[in-house]
Amino acid sequence: MPDSYDTIVIGAGQGGGPLAGTVAEDGQDVALIERKHVGGTCVNEGCTPTKTMIASARVAHLARRAEDYGVHVGDVSVDLETVRRRKRDIVESFRSGSRSSIEEKDSLDLINGDGRFVDAHTVEVPLSNGETRTLTADRIAINTGARPVIPPIDGIDDIDVLTSTSIMELGAIPEHLLILGGGYVGLEFGQMFRRFGAEVTIIDRSEHVLDREDTDVAEALQDILREDGIRILTETSATAVESTDETITAHLEGDDAPAQVVGDEVLMAVGRRPNTDDLNLDAAGVETTERGYVQVDDRLATTADGIYAIGDVTGGPAFTHVSYDDYRVLSNNWLRDGDRTTEDRLISYTLFTDPQLGRVGLTEEQARARDFDVTVAQMPMTHVARALEVDETRGLMKAVIDSETNQLLGAAILGIEGGEVMSVLQTAMMGSLPVDRLQAAPFAHPTLAESLNNLFAGLDLGPSGGRPRCYELEGEDSS
Repeated sequence: MPDSYDTIVIGAGQGGGPLAGTVAEDGQDVALIERKHVGGTCVNEGCTPTKTMIASARVAHLARRAEDYGVHVGDVSVDLETVRRRKRDIVESFRSGSRSSIEEKDSLDLINGDGRFVDAHTVEVPLSNGETRTLTADRIAINTGARPVIPPIDGIDDIDVLTSTSIMELGAIPEHLLILGGGYVGLEFGQMFRRFGAEVTIIDRSEHVLDREDTDVAEALQDILREDGIRILTETSATAVESTDETITAHLEGDDAPAQVVGDEVLMAVGRRPNTDDLNLDAAGVETTERGYVQVDDRLATTADGIYAIGDVTGGPAFTHVSYDDYRVLSNNWLRDGDRTTEDRLISYTLFTDPQLGRVGLTEEQARARDFDVTVAQMPMTHVARALEVDETRGLMKAVIDSETNQLLGAAILGIEGGEVMSVLQTAMMGSLPVDRLQAAPFAHPTLAESLNNLFAGLDLGPSGGRPRCYELEGEDSS
């Protein structure tokens, strides 16, 4: 006979784990199915390990720049084994914490295996011992995430291509790392391994990296990466790859592209695909998009009654904080008779290149396409006092404003701690704070947030505005 539960959650990611735990705390019987590790991509293969390794790469970068600050450190080298060990220790700590939180709940069963629908209320789970458990519930949530895409390039099956997971387990720093894709994954790993000591070439089909970002912001980031010694080939496609014992040759196509480029490792960073292949969704009546993502409405309900989906598997913005907010939508609606939706959710993200790119809301291009009367405030980081003091002046700040209401529509902060400064603007947007209040706000001096005074200083926003004057730099107020 099947085991009966109130709720089944398939996938213990950053949405599924908390959802299962919260529902169990409410007194319901919950089964949480996980094929590998609790914590999902974020803890095991994404945010936690990559940002840990990026931190090591930044230390190497700062050590090489030490003389700029009057500090002499000698030759700098990177011990990749120590970097990996530090990464693994932190991942294990986070993973163990997540697992302990799940296992301590009496009405929550953690089941290791792959869940597969039998019908809209029944899930089978083949176990490692050869047995199969059959579970039933009136309510089921899917949180199975996504995985890297390997595109159909000639010869790709004949080489050991790296993904965002396997590259973090390399035993040695490549001589020349080839990266296919100029999105978040490609840029973060590209700069990381360049700082570890590899030669790096990034190959991207689009006009510029981060093809959804405004051109001026993306090109500013490209300039920074090229300054770091990374070769970036845009409007270029890899048509074939071939390998010898020691090298991999990528054959290229593009108006200004070389015929080929030779490296010793290839990272595939062209996107991800949903983990829906093995769920047998047809049996449950759950419809998917052409790309395999689960279709959901603004309350995260699928096309089958009683079945919901959260996180990357829905095809929405593939960020941990979005998956976690999906959990909050469901838990609020399920347990508190709430009416939360994902409609008009203000999405932000931070790209952890150095400097960071913090982005929230609409780009300038998106705002104009929606027929807003747009005012743009823009300023280079060379006009930010705190950036000058710490000698981190690369990048720019850009805000997109509704000229009729003085409300922020979006912002991009490409600069030191860009994600933190962006979060100040996100908070202002969430509270509908007009930009004239930011223009005149008495932020602490000297902080990065204080630079928002100057970002909006050139705008005519009425009597509450005003330009603070702390420093003069080449005729420009840089406070």
